[in-house]
Amino acid sequence: MKLLTAENGVKYLVSELLRAPHAFATRVGGLSEAPHTASLNLAFGRGDGDSTVIENLRLFGEAAGFAPESVISLPQIHSDRVLTVGVVDCGEGYFRATDRACDGYVTSERGVTLGVKTADCVPILLEARDENGQTCAVSAIHSGWRGTAQRIVARGVEGLVGLGATPDRIFAAIGPCIGGHCYEVDSDCRAALEAVNRGRGCIADGKNSKYFPDLAALNRLILLDCGLPEGNIDVCGLCTHCEGELFYSHRRQKGLRGTQLSVIFMP
Repeated sequence: MKLLTAENGVKYLVSELLRAPHAFATRVGGLSEAPHTASLNLAFGRGDGDSTVIENLRLFGEAAGFAPESVISLPQIHSDRVLTVGVVDCGEGYFRATDRACDGYVTSERGVTLGVKTADCVPILLEARDENGQTCAVSAIHSGWRGTAQRIVARGVEGLVGLGATPDRIFAAIGPCIGGHCYEVDSDCRAALEAVNRGRGCIADGKNSKYFPDLAALNRLILLDCGLPEGNIDVCGLCTHCEGELFYSHRRQKGLRGTQLSVIFMP
């Protein structure tokens, strides 16, 4: 993936694999001033005023090429719930209050920007192409350990297939998240993830009944199991826990942190 810096100072990542416009935000380039949210916090309820969050969203949109009002980004609940959305849903979660919650979206409509929030969990952006190589649908997925155990990214693939895609023409970019070397969990979490891992080497043993799952690698396995070819999957490899100058991290900052947003939309 490439790290880009926009003219307004916003830093973000893009995958060279995806053709659909998209971006994985970093924490750099916004107006948040508190030490724990400086500077591109993109979520309410983290200590910034709402107007600051909206202005940060505007700056990110200016950098990545989307209108802030086009974003849908609902409260996330660590589920496997993926919604099919469209232009009618634009603004929900940022500009319009909502009583809905989910952890992923699919759409084939132009004019709506799909957004998932993370600060250690795995953001995954999916693009489906038709037989002519043109983007025909996109998806955005938030996958923490619970979402990974529930194979939420497979629900995203299923949603794209439901819109006419085939797995061999779906492309995935797995964004920055906490690395396996930094993500210590207990035996209950390991047991939940083993149905995905199936002994395929993505959960390392620690000491005293502790384990180190690689969430990005586990989600890659799920995508392969869904029928995506290996060459259709791009994994960022940057660790949000290690790269403190670039990313917020829930674990590193002990919960007192800002939030990244990852977006994708139809060209």
